[in-house]
Amino acid sequence: MPTPKTLATSLARLSSTAYRHSQRIHTQSRVTGALLQQPMRHSARPVPSATLRALIPSHRTFTTTTPRRHGHVTPPKPGEELYVTFIDKDGEEYKFAVSEGDNLLDIAQANDLEMEGACGGSCACSTCHVIVTDEGYYDRMPEPEDDENDMLDLAFGLTETSRLGCQVKMTKDLDGLVVRLPSMTRNMQASDFNN
Repeated sequence: MPTPKTLATSLARLSSTAYRHSQRIHTQSRVTGALLQQPMRHSARPVPSATLRALIPSHRTFTTTTPRRHGHVTPPKPGEELYVTFIDKDGEEYKFAVSEGDNLLDIAQANDLEMEGACGGSCACSTCHVIVTDEGYYDRMPEPEDDENDMLDLAFGLTETSRLGCQVKMTKDLDGLVVRLPSMTRNMQASDFNN
């Protein structure tokens, strides 16, 4: 195994050789088309292309953002809690304090309830189907859009107060909402019907 001093010396030599080689390539790229057609001569000791790429400036950038995962909910601020109750297929009730703006799919998944959300909340399946138990609360919700109605047509156990959990956002008007989860779901997405 090389000593640290020998390794540092080798890396320094490699870096200077790679730099000279990259300068040669840069100079050669400015040559007219006729000269480019002639065969190029290479040094006796080729430099790995990864080393060259590291030395040549690039205009590319790389950025990342924190991905939003299923079941992401914002914890409610003290005094601003809204409450929603889920009744599962076995009749057990689960009451949660949530924030305004959270949707029912994310709330259910964040609390490990059985709600699949196969399409990721994009209104392209019916696996987050919920049944609003009180018509008064159902009437306070915005009307379902055409996309939601199309997906609800595929839902198992459809009722007059059925909604997709991904499309129902909690508001102050919905504080105290109670929804029932159907006994089963159909995992049929809009893409299943494309020819």
